[in-house]
Amino acid sequence: MRSEEEARRAIDLYADTVRRICMIHLKNYADTEDIFQTVFLKYVLHTAPFDSPEHEKAWIIRVTINACRDLLRNVFRNRTVSLDQLIEKPQDMPESCSELLEAVLSLPAKYRDVIYLHYYEGYTAPEISGILKKNINTVYTLLTRARKLLKNRLEGGDGE
Repeated sequence: MRSEEEARRAIDLYADTVRRICMIHLKNYADTEDIFQTVFLKYVLHTAPFDSPEHEKAWIIRVTINACRDLLRNVFRNRTVSLDQLIEKPQDMPESCSELLEAVLSLPAKYRDVIYLHYYEGYTAPEISGILKKNINTVYTLLTRARKLLKNRLEGGDGE
C-alpha cells in the first residue's frame, strides 16, 4: 500500500487528466467523481513500483479508461438516463467550442481515446500505442479515421 504522501502527489499530478478522460467517456460529473475515487484507490492499493513517471502516468490513464468502460458496461447504467443528459449546453460556451466538443464526444470510444491522448495530452502515436496496448499502425489508422469523422461532422455531414 502506498503512503498518504505518494497518494497526494499522484492526485496533484494526475487529477486533471483523470477527470478529463472520465468526462470524455462518461459525459457525467457524478460518474466522473466516482471513477476518480476508484482510480486513486487502486493507485494506493497498487504495490508494484513504477519504472518511471511516464510508466506511472500510463498506468493511471489505462486504469481510468478501463474503469470508465466497466461503468459503461454496467446493466443498470444502460437502463437509466442521467440528469446531465437533460441539461442544455452551458450558456457561456462559444458555439464553435461546443460544436467541437459535441463532435469529439460523439465519436466511438476507440476514436475518442486516441484523439484525447494525442491532442489533449500531447502523446505521440508510439506512446499511445504503448498506453492502449495497440499496434502503432492501428493507432495511426484510428487517428486518421477519427480526424475524417470529425471533419465530416463539423462540416455538416453525419460523419459515417
